Amino acid sequence: MKRSFLGLLILSILLCLASCTGKENKGETGKKSEDSSKTIIGFSIDTLAIERWQRDLDIFINKAKELGADVIVQNAGNNLEEQIRQIRYLIEKKVSALVILPKDAKGLSEVVDEAKLKGIPVISYDRLMLNTSVDLYVTINSQKVGEYMANGFLTKTPARKFFAILGAEEDFNMALVKEGIVQKLTKAGKKLDYIYYTSGWNYDLANNQMINLINENKIPDAIFCGNDAIADSVIQALKLFNLDGKVMVCGQDADIAACQNIIQGKQLFTIYKPITELADLAAECAVGLAREEKIISSKYKIEKINNGITYVSVIWLDPILVDKNNLDSVIIDSGFHRRSEVYRE
Repeated sequence: MKRSFLGLLILSILLCLASCTGKENKGETGKKSEDSSKTIIGFSIDTLAIERWQRDLDIFINKAKELGADVIVQNAGNNLEEQIRQIRYLIEKKVSALVILPKDAKGLSEVVDEAKLKGIPVISYDRLMLNTSVDLYVTINSQKVGEYMANGFLTKTPARKFFAILGAEEDFNMALVKEGIVQKLTKAGKKLDYIYYTSGWNYDLANNQMINLINENKIPDAIFCGNDAIADSVIQALKLFNLDGKVMVCGQDADIAACQNIIQGKQLFTIYKPITELADLAAECAVGLAREEKIISSKYKIEKINNGITYVSVIWLDPILVDKNNLDSVIIDSGFHRRSEVYRE
């Protein structure tokens, strides 16, 4: 009797284990299948300290979700080594595609090559990565930004002496902006009299440099700034010497502070970039590359740019010069900033 009961007990346990094992295997298979079909985009961003990057990122994430993809974001905090580490983490997570806003144009070539060896498509977002094989570069035309800046000063002011306080020299966009500025000034028979690159986009450095220049009695008629945050730092320095509104200043990105400075006459103009379109486009391209689908509609023209070792496909979006005359129509009517924020109502 005891032996019969023991046999039945053992048989019941074996049947239960077999049933549980079958269910577990089925569950794992289903999960793996679900995970492998899910599009996951890795977004490595240099820093979120700049106002516009948070806006870009939010738009990108929303668009990716709309397309059925998840996004893993890694913020490098303006540190190149940290960005390399974080990109390796995204590679290990086996993301479907990588979108990278690089800290240093030349500093990510090795880790991007690692991603490519794993079959992960890579998009260079707004800043071009050099000396590596990138699938696509999606950006605002930075050379046109420089051209529009120069043309703005040439047509709106009688300025003769031009300085430039730009962003980080390792940001390839600054090379393009400078090229646009110099070309336009040269055609007009003028020159860029002084240029300073702000290491790490450190706005305190831009402010200190402007103060030093004024103390040395080196005062220009107009100053090209790498972005609006640098422009605001320069304006704060000019204000200390009662020069704000007298020395003309321009920037780019249409930050809220820049729009306020334009209304108050402290900044002549900014260069607005269609950030919503840029971030949406990048998300569409990332998801398309991940799924090996058509990445863009026919309305966008793909060109080529040399990044040092190859010609990278690039999609350029055009910027818009914004001053007090068209600020309402371009910035407020589009919903980029609220009227109450710009005019402090």
